[in-house]
Amino acid sequence: MKEAIISPDTKVNIVDSPIPEPGPDQLVIQVLVSGSNPKDWKVPVWFNESANTGDDVAGIVHSVGANVWEFKPGDRVASFHEMRTKGGSYAEYALAWQHTTFHVPKRTSFEDAATLPLAAMTAAIGLYIRLGLPQPWTPATSATPLVIYGGASAVGAFAIKLAVLSNIHPIITVAGRGIPYVESLIDRSKGDTIVDYRNGDEAVVQGIKDALKGQKLNYAFDATSEKGSYTNIAKALDLHGKLTLVLPGKEYVPETVEQSMTNVGDAHGKVKDFAYVYFRYFARGLDEGFFKPHPAEVVPGGLTGIEKGLTSLKEGKASAVKYVFRIGETPGVTGTVL
Repeated sequence: MKEAIISPDTKVNIVDSPIPEPGPDQLVIQVLVSGSNPKDWKVPVWFNESANTGDDVAGIVHSVGANVWEFKPGDRVASFHEMRTKGGSYAEYALAWQHTTFHVPKRTSFEDAATLPLAAMTAAIGLYIRLGLPQPWTPATSATPLVIYGGASAVGAFAIKLAVLSNIHPIITVAGRGIPYVESLIDRSKGDTIVDYRNGDEAVVQGIKDALKGQKLNYAFDATSEKGSYTNIAKALDLHGKLTLVLPGKEYVPETVEQSMTNVGDAHGKVKDFAYVYFRYFARGLDEGFFKPHPAEVVPGGLTGIEKGLTSLKEGKASAVKYVFRIGETPGVTGTVL
């Protein structure tokens, strides 16, 4: 099979690799569409290694391990591949664990399905495990101000969607170019609002404080975790509030603040049961229409388009969009082209 290997300089090398074999609790999925995430170019830099860093899988079940009972060859599925392990999604076939795989409803395209796995799970872990907020089936019954920094990012947008399902309001989200999309997610009748980070840090802090209208801010989800986002949040957050970030812990946050990192990799370990439940909840939400995918933009060329897509992510060009790749468009690949 063809497989894309991403190097620390974001160059992509297409190589021939054997089709992976599933372990007892794993599936091999023919990848029709792979999603992308900023970590896909960052991991090779952080660890100075070249690897297939794709983790968002959407496609058809090719084979299953001995213990797999929920899926069979031919099923339409999407999955969150275990980060930094073999069998990533930038290939014709990928490895997936049963508990982080879910059925793709007939009405959902593979392009849309590929936007969910990593980002939607990050949002769920951040809101419900790290911040301890009410879940959709036990929604909030009183005002619960929540800041979501980076509302147009895939993680931030999914956090908004889940917060709305949990009746968490007012949602105060910080965004920029993606504001028109974020506007479609919030409910201003319940006090939700958007603060434009392009107006500068002081305006962001003041905008958050103004939106609170005297209420205490006890919860914040920083889906950006860079360029001073956490510092701005800290200036508005209650001294004993909770802040979760998607990158390692930052300085300049008061010691009294309960600061945590939302590590989506926990879905393959510490919060395995949580991940199992939420991936199936996402699938039902897609089918019934109460949970929407992130806007997808297909980068042409299949695996050969990955370098362009990751470079655009690295340069900060993506806003309110998830870059996805149709593997069947790769030169030399004879599999299904959507």
